[in-house]
Amino acid sequence: MSAPARDGVGVRSSSRASIADRTLRTDRWWLSPLLTVLGLATFIGYATVRAFVRTAYWVPEYHYLTPFYSPCVSTSCVEGSSHFGHWFGDLPGWIPLGFLVLPFLLGFRLTCYYYRKAYYRSVWFSPPACAVAEPHAKYTGETRLPLIIQNVHRYFFYVAVVVSLVNTYDAITAFHGKTGGFGFGLGNIILLGNVILLWAYTLSCHSCRHVTGGRLKHFSRHPVRYWIWTQVTKLNTRHMTLAWTTLGTLVLTDFYVMLVASGAIADLRFVN
Repeated sequence: MSAPARDGVGVRSSSRASIADRTLRTDRWWLSPLLTVLGLATFIGYATVRAFVRTAYWVPEYHYLTPFYSPCVSTSCVEGSSHFGHWFGDLPGWIPLGFLVLPFLLGFRLTCYYYRKAYYRSVWFSPPACAVAEPHAKYTGETRLPLIIQNVHRYFFYVAVVVSLVNTYDAITAFHGKTGGFGFGLGNIILLGNVILLWAYTLSCHSCRHVTGGRLKHFSRHPVRYWIWTQVTKLNTRHMTLAWTTLGTLVLTDFYVMLVASGAIADLRFVN
């Protein structure tokens, strides 16, 4: 087989080594991008279905609210689930009840530096793995539409912080007993664990690292901000792990609330 035409662009350019094969690697380099795309597809499929079904998202006895429906601010929400009041009237069925923040959270995740790496490799194949040629003839990076939109990631970060505050409020409100007053059950552990990990993922964001100390020229003149920057940097080294972990805890939290709300299982109660 003859080598493909060298058009002077990308991996087939005249300045690159002339190798006809896509890669000389003999290991299963395709396994990592395959697992990534399967993991992302599973979460997207589950989250999409749950966002539209409009059932089993609120447990009135214990005030458990799934994060997929928070905040629920329309009159279409079941009684008690609108912690922040009704800002909108009844919504048609094709609009998720959590529509107020879902687009921003999706934007935050899609523009996240780690997720860019994940889906660039596993979906866009740019490149699919180290030392594996990408199939695209040209590469313009994030300088043109639609990928230039990735540069608004820092603004999605600010919204994600607000949403994390809302989820924190939901987790605190959930310490509610069946007969009123304080209550504590397995659902509280799951909700609280999820919100703690969501905070860890949000604060480990590269944008948070930039906000806290990225523009400082003299750390010695800003000891407090420098300390905060060092803590965020420590979290940042675990950003990939937190990115995947929070996808799992979001599904676990929603699934548990769904089971309790539908009556499939009873919440394991420790207090009240």
